Amino acid sequence: MHQLETESSGNERPRVTVAAIVQRGGRFLVVEERIDDGEPVINQPAGHVEGGESIISAVIRETLEETGWRFRPEALVGVYLWRRSERDGGFLRIGIAGSVDDHDPNRPLDDGIVRTLWLGREELLSENVRLRSPLVMQCIDDYLKGERYPLSVLKSLLS
Repeated sequence: MHQLETESSGNERPRVTVAAIVQRGGRFLVVEERIDDGEPVINQPAGHVEGGESIISAVIRETLEETGWRFRPEALVGVYLWRRSERDGGFLRIGIAGSVDDHDPNRPLDDGIVRTLWLGREELLSENVRLRSPLVMQCIDDYLKGERYPLSVLKSLLS
């Protein structure tokens, strides 16, 4: 569990995360994962940007660790802030579209990852699927609407 930083007002700051949006044959690359020892949920390959890591490096690393697929980022889909409540810092998700190749089916997946799936939009909307957050469908819907921005808008600066 990551410790949250808090501002002087006591409100939590958003956690910066990246998510890979990959479509192939009308289906999207997703993972089934267990969070907090609960029921499995569906999410894009996603995770936190680690200290000293660029946004692009983070999404490549997270996709490989969670799926065994090598991700090639191609475009920014969107930047999303989601909070469960006013006091919840929530998540700042950076959704990046790309493609995958060079799959290693024998690679051990991150803790909590149950399996990798390819699901269509309607399957993701079905009652049988629990999405980790509304960010999952928002990223997919924006991708399907053609939202694309050059990766050059994502800057990583070190001082």
